[in-house]
Amino acid sequence: MNVLVAGATGYLGRYLCAEYARRGHHVTALVRDSARAEGLADVLVEAEATRPETLTGIMDGVDLVVSSLGITRQADGLGYRDVDYRANMNLLRAAEAAGVGRFAYVHVLNADAMAGVPLVDAKADFVAALQASDMPATVIAPTGYFSDMGDILAMARHGRVWLFGDGSQRLNPIHGADLAQATADATDAGRGWVEIGGPDVMTQDQIAQAAFAALGTAPRIAHLPDALRRAALVVLPILPRRIGGPARFFLTALGMDMVAPRFGTRRLADHFATLAAETAHTPQGARP
Repeated sequence: MNVLVAGATGYLGRYLCAEYARRGHHVTALVRDSARAEGLADVLVEAEATRPETLTGIMDGVDLVVSSLGITRQADGLGYRDVDYRANMNLLRAAEAAGVGRFAYVHVLNADAMAGVPLVDAKADFVAALQASDMPATVIAPTGYFSDMGDILAMARHGRVWLFGDGSQRLNPIHGADLAQATADATDAGRGWVEIGGPDVMTQDQIAQAAFAALGTAPRIAHLPDALRRAALVVLPILPRRIGGPARFFLTALGMDMVAPRFGTRRLADHFATLAAETAHTPQGARP
């Protein structure tokens, strides 16, 4: 099977390329800069999904498109509507024109509960268009990535983790490699919608404690009134998009449980321990 991965140089995209290749598929990675993607896939195709004219012919012979294309932090003057919605729409139209067999898209869990958050709205609008298309579709709704938990470890490294509320909100984030495997399972099975989380359901307090344990330091967790989180959500829309956009998403997600069916074998505590060990062995002044 010929698989094209969009968003291939992102956190999840790299694991998607590796997983489909591991299953014996021929993988093409859609990238903006092939210099950043050496060794990522069998074939590297340079194109910009925000410019549909660059997509001409790239999906000829492709059986499956898997898109994790999106932006968390604003860059290049592009916004969520430009990338999470319009760029994915360009990919979908190109896939339709080429007769691609299936289009898989990585969405976000609890999107309905986060309506009004620009990042989520852009993704949800694309999902609506995908599901309205005649193209067979698979939508993946993960809880969150291990990479998103890095801020917790960073706070612990500085001596204290700050949480909103009582720290009882639950989540089960998933490692990119496990999510890639679950995504490939879903596309292989032709599933339409799959909600996916990692193997461990933890409270925010427990995640903070795991971060301190990985560092070998005593837990110091401060709980801020949740009213501050809600007040920040009121103020954030007036801030520059590159600041307010991602903050609105993360602060909204922090206010709810983000729990999906468990999948995978990689545990967050082990991930924290690995990151802590890498930092401990990094020469002073160098970045891990």
